[in-house]
Amino acid sequence: MAKQMENLHDLQEQIGRRVAPDVTLGKNVRIYGFVNLYGCAVGDNSQIGCFVEIQKKAVIGNNCKISSHTFICEGVTIEDNVFVGHNVSFVNDLYPRATAPDGGLQTDADWEVIPTRVRQGASIGSGATILAGIEIGENAIVGAGAVVTKNVLPNTIVAGNPARVIRGL
Repeated sequence: MAKQMENLHDLQEQIGRRVAPDVTLGKNVRIYGFVNLYGCAVGDNSQIGCFVEIQKKAVIGNNCKISSHTFICEGVTIEDNVFVGHNVSFVNDLYPRATAPDGGLQTDADWEVIPTRVRQGASIGSGATILAGIEIGENAIVGAGAVVTKNVLPNTIVAGNPARVIRGL
C-alpha cells in the first residue's frame, strides 16, 4: 500500500508539467503544475508557478520567484533574486508577423530575437508587459499592469501605460 501511494504521489507530481529534457534546472528548484519549460535554464532555489511557460534560450537566475500565468519568451534573461508577479508577459519581437514576404508562415530565419534583461533584485508587478529590448535595472520595481516601453533605471519605481517613473527607492 505504501508503494502504491508513493507511485500515486509521483504521478500526481508529474501531471500537468511539461519539462523538456533540454531544460537545465539548478538545485532545489520548485515547479508547480501545468508548466511548459523547454530549452531554458532555471537557477538554484527558484520557484516556477502554475501555468508558466519559459521558452528556449531564456535564463532564470537563482532565488527567483516566477508567479502563475507568466510567459517568458526566448531572449529573456532574469538575473538573481527577481520577483515576477502573476500574468506577466515578455515580448521578444517589436514587429511580429505571421507570414514571411513570400506569403508562407514565418520561420526562425525570418525574424530576430531582441534580448531583454531583468537585473538582480528587481520586482515586476502582476499583469505587466515588458517589450523587447528592455533592461529593468537592479532593484527596480515595475508596478502592476505597467507596459514597459523604455529601460528602467536601477532603484526606480515605474507604473502606468506607458510605464513612467513614479519615484526612486
